[in-house]
Amino acid sequence: QVQLAESGGGLVQPGDSLRLSCADSGRTFSNYAMGWFRQAPGKEREFVATISRTGTFTNYADSVKGRFTISRDNAKNTVYLQINSLKPEDTAVYYCAAKSTWGRIESEYGHWGQGTQVTVSS
Repeated sequence: QVQLAESGGGLVQPGDSLRLSCADSGRTFSNYAMGWFRQAPGKEREFVATISRTGTFTNYADSVKGRFTISRDNAKNTVYLQINSLKPEDTAVYYCAAKSTWGRIESEYGHWGQGTQVTVSS
């Protein structure tokens, strides 16, 4: 069973960097591809990034390419989202999610964390 918990969010200034973490307290983390999604105030949740089970393959939303990096450490049962050059429009609740194969489609993810708030403001 996958049990996900995000951390690392907070209030940051434009241009800052942040690393979000998502830890799985279960024992099957390496069996799952992982994704990051975000939901800004008043908007629908959107895809951010995904990574395959071994970390070999990654894919990003066009809006975050070049600034966001997804990675994972299967020995630590953790997936990360490095966010650089933060912008006010990055303000959102960030969620990690797990599924059997990597992908961008939200409805295909069956396991979700509770989310972590990222607020970018001067």
